[in-house]
Amino acid sequence: MSSLINDVDRLGFESAIAHAQQSYDEGGVPIGAALVWHGSGSSASTTSDEGIGACPRVIGQGHNLRIQKGSAILHAEISALDDAGRQKPDIYRNATIYTTLSPCSMCTGAILLYKIPRIVIGENVNFKGEMELLRSRGVEIVVLDDERCKELMGKFIREKPEEWYEDIGEKHP
Repeated sequence: MSSLINDVDRLGFESAIAHAQQSYDEGGVPIGAALVWHGSGSSASTTSDEGIGACPRVIGQGHNLRIQKGSAILHAEISALDDAGRQKPDIYRNATIYTTLSPCSMCTGAILLYKIPRIVIGENVNFKGEMELLRSRGVEIVVLDDERCKELMGKFIREKPEEWYEDIGEKHP
């Protein structure tokens, strides 16, 4: 991982990596994600209905569960958003989503819907995803080019190509 990322990015990204490995260990697609809320700014306190504290923290995390749960939609980013639960718009707009692989159209749509302003991506070699759409809508994108992500995803694609193509909505060649 790049030594140029800050501690908050490291927190979110390491959570995503751990979830990617967990999914692989469960026989699923090895993609993990985490949603980190950046805190309430300069205020040291929060209102009681915020309830999630003033400091940056992981508020949702998950991994691709399509195989494990027989789900059509539980990609890692969707799983992390689901884990975060229902949030006020200001929470999403002051958050970063971390994912081990560039997001697909469905996950990109969720990021855009909730106006999450920043995404940190482990790698975009095995799958390009919808980075250009995210950029065109003003989302800040950081690609870490992380070797762990590339290796784990590449291994899965070689081992289970049919599951991979199904996951991205494509027919196996």
